[in-house]
Amino acid sequence: MVRRRGQVADKLRVTLVRSLIGLSPKQEATVKALGLRHIRQVVEHEDTATIRGMIRAVPFCLKVEER
Repeated sequence: MVRRRGQVADKLRVTLVRSLIGLSPKQEATVKALGLRHIRQVVEHEDTATIRGMIRAVPFCLKVEER
């Protein structure tokens, strides 16, 4: 499927790629709120501004794929 400028993905596939050890309590809470508990755990979320903001808070420990 080709994405045009201005369109957003329907779903985001988010994978935890780094340990929560060493994160601030606020960052750790953000990752847990995304539903991620274990390294290499994958969850899918609707592509909303709220979810994008949570991902933007901890981009160094997440891998995000648009679907």
